Amino acid sequence: MTTINTSAPAPAHTGRASPLPLVAVCLGYFLVILDVTVVTVALPDLDRALGAGVTGLQWTVDGYTLVFAGLLLFCGGLADRCGGRTVFLAGLAVFAAASAGCALAPSIAVLVAARLVQGVGAAMLVPASLALLRAAYPEPAARARAFGVWGAIAGMAAGAGPVLGGVLVASFGWRAVFLVNLPATLVALVLTLRHIPRSPAGPRRGGLDVPAQTAAAVSVAALAAGCIEAGAPGQPRAIVVGAFAVAVLGLAAFVFLERRAPAPMLPLALFRGRAFTAATLVGVLLNTGFYGLLFLAPLYFQRVQHYSALRTGFALLPAVGLLAVGSALGGRLTARTGPRPPMVAGLVIGAAGLAGWLCAGPGTPYAALVGPMAAAGFGTALTMPSATAAVMESAPGERGGAAAAVFNAARQLGSVLGVAVFGTLTAGGLVPGLHTAAVVGAAGFLVAALLTARWAPGTDRTA
Repeated sequence: MTTINTSAPAPAHTGRASPLPLVAVCLGYFLVILDVTVVTVALPDLDRALGAGVTGLQWTVDGYTLVFAGLLLFCGGLADRCGGRTVFLAGLAVFAAASAGCALAPSIAVLVAARLVQGVGAAMLVPASLALLRAAYPEPAARARAFGVWGAIAGMAAGAGPVLGGVLVASFGWRAVFLVNLPATLVALVLTLRHIPRSPAGPRRGGLDVPAQTAAAVSVAALAAGCIEAGAPGQPRAIVVGAFAVAVLGLAAFVFLERRAPAPMLPLALFRGRAFTAATLVGVLLNTGFYGLLFLAPLYFQRVQHYSALRTGFALLPAVGLLAVGSALGGRLTARTGPRPPMVAGLVIGAAGLAGWLCAGPGTPYAALVGPMAAAGFGTALTMPSATAAVMESAPGERGGAAAAVFNAARQLGSVLGVAVFGTLTAGGLVPGLHTAAVVGAAGFLVAALLTARWAPGTDRTA
């Protein structure tokens, strides 16, 4: 049966593609990345209002990222199966409803539950957005420009998050960081309905591998739970050990199911390539260090230095303000030299920035932390496009989509671990925990630099 779409007619070919599909898609993606960082500045106010404690704050941040990471692969298959437009619209609706739930949450438990649902919407939006851009801009040059804008949105959103969060919290309270999503998602919904044609559903190539997806989600959730609860006061060790055991069993079940699946969600053969495996590990270590820092830094500025939420948002600008600059430079350097040189350089710079937080204390002047924050943010951003290129170069062409999905999921897993582990390290005190986290994060960056130097694709480039 042929379905005629009357709600979103195909755009006329006027010689130039309309920018409105790009605006709709990028607005949705902007919100996804924004909600990773915008909440960080609101954490102390949220703690005072709901009595969250460090463990509750960790779950507030990690609940979103955890589900986002766990469902990326599944939602990529869902977009192929049901059509990118359908999944994108559904993702916007879920994201908006969950944002309203976050804003109205009367307790930390309700807030965490709403953040979990918000992560579902985010996981639906990201893979569907790429599919929509590919369909909306069939001409290669226009598509390349669209993908370039889409990629830059991540740095812009991450950089805007703390500043926007500070302004909203100072002006309207912590609930405003979630309410701001509602008008933006409404605009994205209207633009998508009016300017993006209905996308056909893809062929049914096997099922959606629900058992393997469930095993993967359980494994990641249990790992995060073990890390977070390890730092909770009075938490029985048996619960923590049990969580780690469930994580191991879930991983084993996932591998077992994927090896026997006729259409696996994750082609395990990708990990036979050392370059791919190394680049994926770099993604985990990179996000662990950087997003762990973004979790602790606002707590340090507000609890130790007694900054306001607004001042904290602007104080974080050196860390997030250079993300777009570093990302653009990393992409250009990768095109000239290959992934390895900018990856190694970015990781070493980032390691120095994280280590610089060892000087943080109750009386540390802000100027002493500007350099470490700038180095951590710039180094992370310089590395990311190069690591993405390394992943894509090391994967077979027919598995490029799966490789990209694995890398994005690995990065989000790193974000989850960064918040979980770094937050747990502060159980004995915020400043000592921050110092330990700085050492752990810097060591992770240096390990990633060694992996890159040994296994990343080299400098071969055709003129």
